[in-house]
Amino acid sequence: MVRRYLKRHHQRLDHVCRRPGQVQHSWFKYLVERGRSTAFGKEYGLRHIRNYETWQKEVPVFEYDSLKPYIQLMMEGHPDILWPGVVSWFAKSSGTTQDQSKFIPVSQENLKRCHIKGAWDSMSILYHNHPTARVFAEKTLILGGSLTTYEPYPQTMIGDVSAIMIDHMPWIGRPFFTPDFTTALLPDWEEKINKTVSVLLKDRRLTMIGGVPTWNIVLIRKLLEQTGVTNMLELFPRLEVYVHGGVGFGPYRNQFQQYIPKPDFIYQEVYNASEGYFAVQDDYTRDDLLLLLDNGMFFEFIPREEWGIGTPVARQIHEIEVDKTYVLLVSNNSGLWRYVVGDLVHVTSLQPLRIKIAGRISQFINAFGEEVMIHNTDLALSRACSELSAVVTEYTVAPIYLTRSNQGAHQWIIEFEKRPDNLEQFAARLDQHLQAVNSDYKAKRQGDLALNPLSIESVPPGTFIRWMQKRGKVGGQHKIPRLANDRRYVDAILEYINS
Repeated sequence: MVRRYLKRHHQRLDHVCRRPGQVQHSWFKYLVERGRSTAFGKEYGLRHIRNYETWQKEVPVFEYDSLKPYIQLMMEGHPDILWPGVVSWFAKSSGTTQDQSKFIPVSQENLKRCHIKGAWDSMSILYHNHPTARVFAEKTLILGGSLTTYEPYPQTMIGDVSAIMIDHMPWIGRPFFTPDFTTALLPDWEEKINKTVSVLLKDRRLTMIGGVPTWNIVLIRKLLEQTGVTNMLELFPRLEVYVHGGVGFGPYRNQFQQYIPKPDFIYQEVYNASEGYFAVQDDYTRDDLLLLLDNGMFFEFIPREEWGIGTPVARQIHEIEVDKTYVLLVSNNSGLWRYVVGDLVHVTSLQPLRIKIAGRISQFINAFGEEVMIHNTDLALSRACSELSAVVTEYTVAPIYLTRSNQGAHQWIIEFEKRPDNLEQFAARLDQHLQAVNSDYKAKRQGDLALNPLSIESVPPGTFIRWMQKRGKVGGQHKIPRLANDRRYVDAILEYINS
């Protein structure tokens, strides 16, 4: 029954991919019409907007801090602010300029027609590629976040988007979900992981795992330590799929292949942010993602080189180019309007429209004109690990600034699952691979004129997790900061280790 449904669902998804402009234009008209009666719509004259040109002229681009006053009113129960009616659910996400949590509205329509529909899109693609999959015959493990009431207005609920999706899981998925819902939504991650281990060891019909790699690695280690087995297949022989997202998977792949030594094991990447279920890997021979164009969102793109210079001019999907990187904007059916998601996306294909996540707007290193992005460091690290049989758990990178007596350089802090035999050799190969994937970095490294070779500080196992716990950054919405154009993360980690 599920296979037949997913086959029809995939046919509809394929139909959407063949008419991207028409589908996106329909969502543009629908969202503008729905927003006209809201406080935001009246302020920005949405009832007068009939075309994209007027939209560009009348509605500015918004970052979170600009929308925050509206969202605050929504969280206090006020209706018709950014979206019609009362919105009672808000996804907690990290990463404002003040390093505080963001609260992204999740309307009932957005939950159903974006997040849950995106999950069905992912499953239809999985079954299209692997018709013998048994996701709806066995158990699926999802390490989600937690939910809590908003103290000033208890009718409002806040939590990770994963927790909101678990709480609203369709009935068809509930019998196949593990652990139990109480355990899955526990706020204490140590307690959650310990109880999840107990649940899994009682019922070993596990076929799929979902979630951010960092916390799944913690769970897998706990399972292996407690049982004494060498890999996950000894405990769960039916395991066949890992659906991951949130961070680049390249540095984790070798680690997972050791934990799950199955040649035909399926890895599927998804791009499910608090703001929407944006994209999913549709071709497992490629490392890019299919943009989901019929999920309650209207996408716009600002070329990366134009971001931060005057008033940015966004492009629609028919105006973007292959092999260019853009700042992603989204308007959605929760009341986000021309919202800067904070991610950079690199367009890899137009028919169908596929993207790669190139990093965060705020996560890059350009201290010396080297323009290093997360997808550069992920790829270079993955190649160095493969070449020298190393396995990395986590890493972060920052510049070493130029002084009168010293050249600039990049400093890497790396936590190894399997440390290379020769760390200096590994650093040299990593530097060479980074030059190979980033011509600007290569130019600055030429003859050591502007940049010295990168250096590596190897830290003990568990360092990054303990550091995140110390900062109170625990849970699926909190990611290890990969790159920074300053030394705030690197110096904080080094200080933590020394203390």
